[in-house]
Amino acid sequence: MRRGPVDDLINDFIAETREMLEALSGEIVAWEAEPGDRARLDEIFRFVHTVKGNSGFFDLPRIRALSHAAEDALSAVRSGARTPDARLVSAVLGVIDRLGELVEALETGEALASEDDSALIDALTAEEPAEALESEAAPASHAARASSRTIRLPVELLDRMMSGVSDLVLARNELARRIRASGDTDMMAAFERVSATVADLRDGITRTRMQRIDNLFAPLPRMVRDISGQTGKQVGLEIDGGDVEIDREMLEMIRDPLTHIIRNAIDHGIESPAERRRAGKSETGCLRVCARQAGNHILLEISDDGAGIDGDKLVRRAVAAGVLTAERADRLTEAEKNALVFEPGLSTAASVTDLSGRGVGMDVVRANVERIGGLVEIESRRGQGVVLTLRAPLTLTIIPALTVAAGGQVYAIPRSAIEEIVRVKGGAVRVESVGGAAFATVRGRRLPLVYLRESLGREPSDDPAGQSLVLLRPAGADLYALAVDDIYDHEELVVKPAAPAVMAAGLYAGTTLADDGKPVLLLDPPGIAARAGLALHRRGNEAEAAPQPAVMATEGPAALLFKTLEGKKRLVPVAAVQRIEDVRPEAVQLSAGRLHVALGDTLLPLEGCGATAPDRPIRLLRLGDGQEEIAYGFADVVDILPLPAGLLPATEPGEVRGVVLVGDEQAELLDLHWLFARHSGRPAAAAPRPVCAIPAGDPFMDAILRPLVESAGYTVVASGAPGSEAASVVIAGAEAGAVEPPAGARLVRIRSEAEGESGSVHRYDRDALLAALAGEVRPKRRRRNG
Repeated sequence: MRRGPVDDLINDFIAETREMLEALSGEIVAWEAEPGDRARLDEIFRFVHTVKGNSGFFDLPRIRALSHAAEDALSAVRSGARTPDARLVSAVLGVIDRLGELVEALETGEALASEDDSALIDALTAEEPAEALESEAAPASHAARASSRTIRLPVELLDRMMSGVSDLVLARNELARRIRASGDTDMMAAFERVSATVADLRDGITRTRMQRIDNLFAPLPRMVRDISGQTGKQVGLEIDGGDVEIDREMLEMIRDPLTHIIRNAIDHGIESPAERRRAGKSETGCLRVCARQAGNHILLEISDDGAGIDGDKLVRRAVAAGVLTAERADRLTEAEKNALVFEPGLSTAASVTDLSGRGVGMDVVRANVERIGGLVEIESRRGQGVVLTLRAPLTLTIIPALTVAAGGQVYAIPRSAIEEIVRVKGGAVRVESVGGAAFATVRGRRLPLVYLRESLGREPSDDPAGQSLVLLRPAGADLYALAVDDIYDHEELVVKPAAPAVMAAGLYAGTTLADDGKPVLLLDPPGIAARAGLALHRRGNEAEAAPQPAVMATEGPAALLFKTLEGKKRLVPVAAVQRIEDVRPEAVQLSAGRLHVALGDTLLPLEGCGATAPDRPIRLLRLGDGQEEIAYGFADVVDILPLPAGLLPATEPGEVRGVVLVGDEQAELLDLHWLFARHSGRPAAAAPRPVCAIPAGDPFMDAILRPLVESAGYTVVASGAPGSEAASVVIAGAEAGAVEPPAGARLVRIRSEAEGESGSVHRYDRDALLAALAGEVRPKRRRRNG
């Protein structure tokens, strides 16, 4: 049936009224706090006046009667005949709620449970002693908003536009591959201009779906006011970051989790006024909601200054419910105890209320956030409050993903869940079966192994040793390994919901299209783990930490043996290897006189490739020291083995620290200190000499500083371990508290900042480090720019 002009006008009225309603409840609560704010009063009055006029035009008597009564009450306030007290504000809020219900019923055609608005109107018109406002109404506190040119479009149209751009991007990728294969450089130059235009178009369409997050924040003042009234508490709300933009769908996805978190914070996070007085706090609790953008994610932080989480009570409830064993409970850290709040069925509430206490809520929050590829982190300090950080992608439509193959079919895996990619061949991975369960041992870590083929109901691979493993950490849980036939490429994919029957399988998070137009299913890492029967726990909940040796032996820790792009065999300490990735040649460029590689939204300096960018795909070691990262190009992994003794040092500082024997072959050991110092702008050199104690468990100290100290002639032991009392030098971080070195020993503090206290040494100033080890005092040098 064809729509008429009146239908279009009513739809515009509904959309406009709903938009104004979303922003208005917060304005009314703010007006209650500052009755003299004439600008807010005028804005509320204009809303009800506009609704009254429109409802008269469309012959909507209930809406007209309610808005007319609200207009009369607000007009009395504007003239000074009434004072905007809590009673009047509550009455106005009641009318606003009913108007919202009526507009919703007008759109859906459903009748309301209540057809009588007289009580709401009576609450508005209830007379109070007529008295003028105590002070003159303040003039408008802000200038009138500048008019903006806008147009209202149906979301379905935006979705179709995004779908068209998605097809255009796929066609562009296919054309790019064919031009590269042809070697036509002139054609490629012209194509790059087209490609840039397509990228701009995609970004523009994406932005049309973005909304300011203050649309999510607008109802919060009203919500806090209502819940505070129900609980008899006094709560002040602070909001920051409302100008951050986020995809419209994502906005709706995080609305319910945010509501759960705020209700919990007020109901049994913030104390009653009497309890706060006894604790020496202000009677009014503080709830703060802050949003900020970090790369292609949004960070939503909700903090309160309440009592914090009682971790011990959670542990007792968890043991009673069978979630934890008593033995494991005794070993939990404070952070691990707090994380139990996300376990289903656990609550610290003393009683069940309309708001909370049933043991549901926070587990639902985590599940909903993880469903959209996000994370929820919690930090609590008893007596001081809780900080909940919700991390979610800015948009659901385009996500970075890795394409893989299994059983002749291509699939995609969200890159946010990928920890590392390793190959079974080469001896770096050991695969075994124990009691019918498969495990993969990767650099000393034993991980559950899931074969994607079997999870999808396909025949097992004829060549299991030829498969690759994708190490997955879904939403911050334990690692597991997923075996796939082939690894293809990292791509940005436009993802849409799959058919209900497909989604019901529990293995998929959506669907997209490959460059050739074929459909590709986006895998759901938590769903695959659940189908395989893996009970993945949050990091630090059930996973046991590997024991750390107290004394660092002269034959060092595990090392990764690999082949360089030139075919040489080299070693690097496993502790410094964060992950291994495959990259395309176009991700590498020569800039600022050095090679750099783009990995997602991260740009890293690249070593191991000489001075020219590669012309074919390469593999990368991502090396880290706990604070900084560099990439190192290589050809293949050979083995994982203990770092051999008997190092023959290089004649001068450089990329190679020395040579060792691996079996009957020579292998060069990378000098990580030299590599990192090279990219920190610090000079590299060599110097003199005996026992040195360093902190254990720090990636920089273990993998990078330790080899430098040993090359200076020291035996290295862990601080506090047997033998450390004989140390002549004790090394500590600049942030460490009071450190008491043995009698006669020197204390050397390492800092990561460019400047610091006198007596501390920058971590990549090799000259100063070696001088400090030798007991020499050198004048402080001015750090060079560049």
